[in-house]
Amino acid sequence: MIRLFIFLLIILGLGWGFSWLADRPGLLSITWQDHLIETSLMVAATVLVALIGAVMLLWWIVGVIWTSPYSVRRYFRARKRDRGYQALSTGLIAAGAGNSLLARKMSIRTRGLLSADQEPLIHLLDAQTALIEGKYDDARAKFESMADDPETRELGLRGLYMEARRLGANEAARQYAERAVEHAPYLPWASQATLESQSQSARWDEALQTLSQQRAANIVAKSEADRLKAVLLTARAGDRLESDPKGAREDATSALKLAKDLVPAAIVAAKAYLREDNVRKAASALEGVWKLAPHPDIARTYVRARSGDSTLDRLKRAEKLEALRPNNLESLLVVAQAALDAQDFAKARARAEAAARMEASERVYLLLADIEEAETGDQGRIRHWMQQALRAPRDPSWVADGFVSENWLPISPISGKLDAFEWKVPFSQLEGPVVEGKAAADEAIANLPAVTESSPRPPVAPVETKPRAEEAKPAKVTAPPAATHPDTDAVAAKTTSPEKTAPPPAKTQENGEEPVPFFGRPPDDPGVKDQNADQTKTRLRLF
Repeated sequence: MIRLFIFLLIILGLGWGFSWLADRPGLLSITWQDHLIETSLMVAATVLVALIGAVMLLWWIVGVIWTSPYSVRRYFRARKRDRGYQALSTGLIAAGAGNSLLARKMSIRTRGLLSADQEPLIHLLDAQTALIEGKYDDARAKFESMADDPETRELGLRGLYMEARRLGANEAARQYAERAVEHAPYLPWASQATLESQSQSARWDEALQTLSQQRAANIVAKSEADRLKAVLLTARAGDRLESDPKGAREDATSALKLAKDLVPAAIVAAKAYLREDNVRKAASALEGVWKLAPHPDIARTYVRARSGDSTLDRLKRAEKLEALRPNNLESLLVVAQAALDAQDFAKARARAEAAARMEASERVYLLLADIEEAETGDQGRIRHWMQQALRAPRDPSWVADGFVSENWLPISPISGKLDAFEWKVPFSQLEGPVVEGKAAADEAIANLPAVTESSPRPPVAPVETKPRAEEAKPAKVTAPPAATHPDTDAVAAKTTSPEKTAPPPAKTQENGEEPVPFFGRPPDDPGVKDQNADQTKTRLRLF
């Protein structure tokens, strides 16, 4: 557009000049070597302009002829380069699509049209083609050559890292990632891999430094960086808890400032405070997280903060937690457990049944079974709660990548991911052994069997035995339900046959008596126990 405007200005200028000369006629005379040349001013101007144009045209023709060899070479070189880039583009697309034949064909054509020294993407095409062809050694060689070139170092290290991960060479993968971070700390994959490897080897100081570099390079958001830093500080505090309680306390409290609901950080901070005999601050740290995220580990640590407390003192501390988060499942369970330990069965049962109505789970019914065993000892009622526990949903645990852990861990042992553990019901147990049509909590409580009238340790009822050849048949005796062991033995002795008295039953630990050593024989008697001797029935208790 600018050139066209300049051209129009030149044409207008020439037209105006000739018009100006036409309005002012004149005569131009030239004497040269005794020759007189006379012409008008208009003709002279026209000849001069034509001469200038002819010279310019002649100069252009000479320039074209002079530079034509270079122009021809440049034309064919550009055409060859265009064909090479077209082949390179087609080859990369074919490699990405998994077409090894077309990718190899385009790789060969690209090398014939382009120079590998001038175009590094040719090495990438060769490496990708070797990978999809299964020639991993050739691919690694290509990536190594790319890693030595400053222009393609990042791409080569990335390829070597992926190959090491594929082969399971975690140490080699870690070295490639750290090498990439040294040259380019802004690479997300390199910094993340380095952070995970440092966390797996418990190099918490280096991991914190790597995380700071990620935050400075805007690789991770501020909220995510704060969460990961809190996890790393908690992990370091856990390692330093025994050797350096003060340092562990500082790390744990710093982690709580970054993530106020991080349960493991609160527990580590409380344990560090307790090692310094600062129960008040330990309780304050636990209470702060309890208000945000009630957790059974926090409740257990809080209730047993002082080792010398009585069961009633622990019950009071549990009730304080309940006051902080009323109408909460964990609050009800911690009070129920503390009341059970304090032998306050009414309160324990009330809280446990309220927890069952709120959210029935396996541990709720197991707690009710424990309360039933401690209070009544009725096996029917205990079996009722155990049956409900088998049908109830499973309890939550620390889960990461399908791996269930009893304790919180900073990294996943499966994938090595940082901050992977979550407090939830394991996926494999979501369905669980829950049967269709299970009774709700209210129905389970309503269907609770009545307490049978028996002593906490009921005596073994006498059974009818068949007489042996050498023994007389004892008479059947039905002992009264509330009869004691001595009375039962006395009644049995009075009602035996007058011809021959049956041998008394063997003394067992179930009857509260010590067993007879050596099967009732002298120590020097080499005899064996009579296989036909009457065996006292025992009770098998699974829980």
